[in-house]
Amino acid sequence: MSMTVRIEHVAMWVHDLEAMKEFYVKYFAASPNERYQNPKGFSSYFLSFSDGARLEIMHMASVAAALPPPDPDHPGFAHVALSVGSQEQVNALIEQLRQDGFIVAGEPRTTGDGYYESVVLDPEGNQVEITV
Repeated sequence: MSMTVRIEHVAMWVHDLEAMKEFYVKYFAASPNERYQNPKGFSSYFLSFSDGARLEIMHMASVAAALPPPDPDHPGFAHVALSVGSQEQVNALIEQLRQDGFIVAGEPRTTGDGYYESVVLDPEGNQVEITV
């Protein structure tokens, strides 16, 4: 049987739902849906990017309390990579993020496998790779 597979969305638990939403909206032009809230305390947003990719950010107090502090050495997803179209856009966005007080964890560079990228930490310490 043949099938076409694509990632429909990636989801991540967050401590501060609104701050995380604003980060991805402001710097990556994500379009949020209306906040979903259920009676058991779960809330989420789907953030849609211009190419149709979606990131779901989720919060629930009981889960947030159990989340470890950010630790780049823990297993699991390492980063989310977002393409902004050009080296100039990578450089400009990194400088804007730096000016706005975000931690640039990896300066713009061309990697050994040919990617031009930089890494910034989002408001909760997740690595966001910004690439062409």
